[in-house]
Amino acid sequence: MQKPVKRGNSYRIQVRYKDLRDTATRDTARECEQWAATRLLELKAQYSNLITLQEKPPYPFRSLFEKYYLEVGRHKRGYTYIKQQLSAFDRYFGDMTQMSIHDITPQKVTKWRNDRLKEVSSGTVQRQMCLYCSIFNYAKNELFLIAENPFAKVAKPLKPKPRNRLISADEINKILAASNYKSGTTPSTPGQYVAWAFLFAMETAMRRGEIIGVTCNNIYKDYIHLPITKNGDSRDVPLSKEARALLDLVPHKDRVKLIPHNDNSFRLCWQRTLKKTGLSGLIHFHDTRHVAITNFVNKRKLPVEILAKVTGHRDIKTLINTYYNPNASDIAKMMNA
Repeated sequence: MQKPVKRGNSYRIQVRYKDLRDTATRDTARECEQWAATRLLELKAQYSNLITLQEKPPYPFRSLFEKYYLEVGRHKRGYTYIKQQLSAFDRYFGDMTQMSIHDITPQKVTKWRNDRLKEVSSGTVQRQMCLYCSIFNYAKNELFLIAENPFAKVAKPLKPKPRNRLISADEINKILAASNYKSGTTPSTPGQYVAWAFLFAMETAMRRGEIIGVTCNNIYKDYIHLPITKNGDSRDVPLSKEARALLDLVPHKDRVKLIPHNDNSFRLCWQRTLKKTGLSGLIHFHDTRHVAITNFVNKRKLPVEILAKVTGHRDIKTLINTYYNPNASDIAKMMNA
């Protein structure tokens, strides 16, 4: 640090650290020295930050996503969703896919969220943000590439209200007709197996993925054992006479899996069926779970604590508020029965 130099009625001082420098003019030499001492500390901190930034090579978001999938994502139970998101990442995230993770800020994430909400539902954006947040947590906590997670600082959209739609008898008939499947017959084509699974789901309240994943060695006389379910636990699904009759239509003595479908082939067949019937966007396969649970209460008269065992719900509130949807007339009939 140079000494103050008198210039007319004032003093001028210059401070330098490495390649950084600054100057100031003050009324007295003492004021110059005080300023210089403070400014020197600031220049040292500024230089340190520059070095830190220079030591961070660009790391594209896409590269991080690919590494996350290989190291973490493909080992998760929901790997199919993560893989699908990765394959369509450029379409979902635009130019930011090639942006360095060091340059992605909460402000940029907020803009992406708002733009994305104009294209898809809040539920879709929330699920994507949860995935991206996990990826950045991996970069922060496992790879030590970043100090802060920009997705953790941005509010996620509110969850949409749970669906409460029941499938009508007419809609069931349309789906069976579009699949060329007649109730009570043995399915043979991929589309017919989807139609059979549709009926089976409405008798058991099993999820689509649970039906697809059933192996024949886990089928017993009056129940199906599911080694792992959505909440991570195993579950035994009791079979009604109607469900057992449907199960007996499918030969399962000479095969490993109950139905010859994986997640993707089942999804494509189901979407083609809905398109034929004009029900695309109106009916979801998961609506069969609403139908089954409503029938368990209205027709089978199952109490809620038993119903939770059947459906695999840990939280009875979720079961009551999301899946069981009686209307006022239904409740009145129960009261007067």
